[in-house]
Amino acid sequence: MVECLMNPETPEEQSSETLTALQQGLACPHISDYVFWSSDPNPTPEKVVDRAMVYKPIAL
Repeated sequence: MVECLMNPETPEEQSSETLTALQQGLACPHISDYVFWSSDPNPTPEKVVDRAMVYKPIAL
């Protein structure tokens, strides 16, 4: 799914649906940042997913 998001040829509607599914499945609100604005010069789908899976929400 992340590969699909990283592909510039993926239609916008499909990217939006994929991003929504990833946000719900991984429970990480920053997944789009990791895909589109990564500080890593060579992000891979595996790195993006690994980083998103580390996310833990803060209990208030």
